[in-house]
Amino acid sequence: MATSRRRVAILGAGMIGEVHRRAALLAGAEVVGVMASSPERSRAVAANWGADQAYADIDEVAAGDAEVVHICTPNASHVPYAVALMEAGKHVLCEKPLGVSLDDARHAAEVANRTGVVNTMPFAYRFHPMARELRAQVQSEEFGAVNLVHGSYLQDWLLNPLATSWRVDPKAGGPSRAFGDIGSHWCDLMEWVTGDRIAELVSTTSISIPQRPAATAASFSAVASDAPLVDVTTEDSALILFRTRGGVAGSAVISQLSAGRKNRLWIEVDGMQLSAAFDQEQAEQLWVGSEESARILVRDPNHHSAEQRRLATIPAGHAEGYAQCFEKFVADSYAAVDAHGGNGEVPDGLPTFADGARAAAICDAMLRSDAEKSWVSVEE
Repeated sequence: MATSRRRVAILGAGMIGEVHRRAALLAGAEVVGVMASSPERSRAVAANWGADQAYADIDEVAAGDAEVVHICTPNASHVPYAVALMEAGKHVLCEKPLGVSLDDARHAAEVANRTGVVNTMPFAYRFHPMARELRAQVQSEEFGAVNLVHGSYLQDWLLNPLATSWRVDPKAGGPSRAFGDIGSHWCDLMEWVTGDRIAELVSTTSISIPQRPAATAASFSAVASDAPLVDVTTEDSALILFRTRGGVAGSAVISQLSAGRKNRLWIEVDGMQLSAAFDQEQAEQLWVGSEESARILVRDPNHHSAEQRRLATIPAGHAEGYAQCFEKFVADSYAAVDAHGGNGEVPDGLPTFADGARAAAICDAMLRSDAEKSWVSVEE
């Protein structure tokens, strides 16, 4: 974990901006500035956070003295902000999706590669210790060749027809909502755990609630709005069947309308000797099955794989959760900044803009398949 103090700016002051700020402070950073939705809002948040700078626009951030910038703004701003900051020599932690189109995401990844600055994306579920254990199990000789991958990512925060968010608006959130927002997490985790990549897929999507209020609201809030209704064009659910480069078949169900499922990312990998399943809502455990039996492994800093032990910072039986995942992502990102300066090494499993571009390619294929009603290849 990185420990040196560094100057950090945060763009976006909503729910996820607060998550980034907390993780930055716990990693020893000084939050020196904030840019919110307006100059007035920036000043109010800066005063509340005790930050010195209330940025009026991205140019002020790029010209400022922050070493690292966290981008936590609506999706359509990610690429223009990230590119401006990387060109200015800033290290960037950018919320996903990297871009609202494949071309935009690829452009950001190309700039990241050219400038050489640290660039990371919070595919934070990689940082659950038992997700690390899942990867270690799947890639062990004892597991056997993978023959099937399947799972789902289910939420219910948009089940109320009068609930809304900027994520519903394709101008702000992009052409895909459920898959672009949470399906990207599932696909990233699947490819990272197995070490295999989706080569082709077929998809179908549905919009179960054809109209929602035009007004925006905080993400993951079920508060109803009485604003006028507008047509919805982004999907409530998406299903994909896929085949990997290695010839493995798989499937995933993605939904934001599954009552009672708050944030259930579930993935199972079935091998020739063992199977293993991880459920993000039961993140302290990993289910491992064989022909003879099934067992539950529990998170423990004294047992299991090296990466599981590294990330299991709290004693076994004291539950870790999403906040700790995010804190470890940010701390590892800062460790990569240290390594960039010649101090230490880049930690294992850190997702970068290349992973963000990969997620955009899968999302692009999902949308093309749904439109064409056919199998499509995932572009590299």
